[in-house]
Amino acid sequence: MLDRAEVEGICDLVLEASSAEETEVVVTAGEEALTRYANNLIHQNVWEANLSVSIRAVVGKKIGVASTNDARPEALRQAVEQAALLASLAPENPEFPGLPAAPPAEPGPVPSPATIAATPRQRGEVVAQVLEIARGADLVASGALETSHSALAVANSRGARAYTEMTRASMSAVMTLGESSGRADAYLVDFTDLDPAALGRTAADKALAGRDLQRLEPGPYTVLLEPSAVANLLMALGQSGFNALAYQEKRSFLCEKLGKRVMDARLNLVDDGRDLRGLPMIFDFEGVPKQRVELVKDGVAVGMVHDTRTAAQADPPVASTGHALPAPNPWGPVPINLFLESGPDSREEMLASVERGLLVTRFHYTNLVHPLHTVLTGMTRDGTFLVEGGQIVAGVHNMRFTQSILEALDKVERIGDKGVQCGYAWAPALTVRDFIFTGVSQS
Repeated sequence: MLDRAEVEGICDLVLEASSAEETEVVVTAGEEALTRYANNLIHQNVWEANLSVSIRAVVGKKIGVASTNDARPEALRQAVEQAALLASLAPENPEFPGLPAAPPAEPGPVPSPATIAATPRQRGEVVAQVLEIARGADLVASGALETSHSALAVANSRGARAYTEMTRASMSAVMTLGESSGRADAYLVDFTDLDPAALGRTAADKALAGRDLQRLEPGPYTVLLEPSAVANLLMALGQSGFNALAYQEKRSFLCEKLGKRVMDARLNLVDDGRDLRGLPMIFDFEGVPKQRVELVKDGVAVGMVHDTRTAAQADPPVASTGHALPAPNPWGPVPINLFLESGPDSREEMLASVERGLLVTRFHYTNLVHPLHTVLTGMTRDGTFLVEGGQIVAGVHNMRFTQSILEALDKVERIGDKGVQCGYAWAPALTVRDFIFTGVSQS
């Protein structure tokens, strides 16, 4: 991977070569390694190094973006010229406020040396622990283990300069037994924090518990949503609801709910790129330092995230919260470090409180049906169970839900005492009453 001097040298060359009124360069460089397994065997080990240089040229209110993965000086200069050409041909964007003169971000967390140094043999030894559990239980295991080390640099002609390095280690473990499946995932910074045996046991227990599947009728059920399922709801809510562009375009539930109670009063939701429990990212793709943003406080919707454009368009104008995505960006700012505050209840207490309902491991293939009403639809997957008298009594065929996220979060009965990072949200388990299922899988 390119070192810091090389990455910042690319930024310097691009800015020096540009004749545009304003210029921004975003460099991402990284290495990713993947070990994939299926049918109780490792079948793939791959490694790749990537480089992306994205250049945004601004001429008046016209913007052009060009990118390259070639770090040679002549290729970089050609990309600069291409961005300027595209800017000259683009229509004016009257809402563009100019590039930010962002202050430098404070140093971020130190990358994990163990993640950077992880070898194929080490990844194989981790996967082997999952495979041993699968073979011992006569299950079929599949999944993947990925490690990455990346650098992100942002610089612009107004003096903004930011650089950070990040490491990630993620693992999925899926166990199957006939039609029954169980899954467990981990999303971490440090490779040595992975607990493959725990992931394997969780996935195996779910697959074994669902070996005799029942088919239930659709309808409202009390559900114990495990952290992955809760995180899926939060991520959908973040993309569509706490996005300032969606708010300004009247596509967000906040248009009618800002300042009002939208969830159970015990729920608090923030976005915090510096919280070490998650996957930290200290600045955005405009080089603006990420701010901790309160989104929901005591059940009341109190905030949203901004990039430079939406901050300038706010009434009255505000400062960017550091949530810009890479240009060109039609989606607007998105919270990607969500944290839902945990509660007092253990998993055992939550399960015991369900007289009759469902335990849901995770959701799959979710899509928003009605952003203003936060209606989401999708399927359960990899472990859906019937609970009676506080006990798991059977696995059930996967079910389709069609449910308002806000209505579900307003019907929370219990909040788990342990949170888990799932994708780009950190969440505890939740028990929710009257969660609406509208269909049942036929297989």
